[in-house]
Amino acid sequence: MCQEQVERALQQSGKRITQQRKILLDVILNGDWECCKEIYYEAVKRDSSIGMATVYRMMTTLEEIGVIERRCVFRVRDEVEL
Repeated sequence: MCQEQVERALQQSGKRITQQRKILLDVILNGDWECCKEIYYEAVKRDSSIGMATVYRMMTTLEEIGVIERRCVFRVRDEVEL
């Protein structure tokens, strides 16, 4: 899904497209992230006024409109020393 499509989906759900949301969308859509903290660290490089709560709210909003899905992933290491 491209950024323009996500922005349209946000607008259709009644959300404003702010500069912070545009930055977050760019970061989210152009990276492979494990957690919100990683997204935050990248986004704050572009705009230091973006807070951690803003990232969490954006992720919740994107989940609510069906753009992303939440997954909890646990991985078994290939080699385990006992």
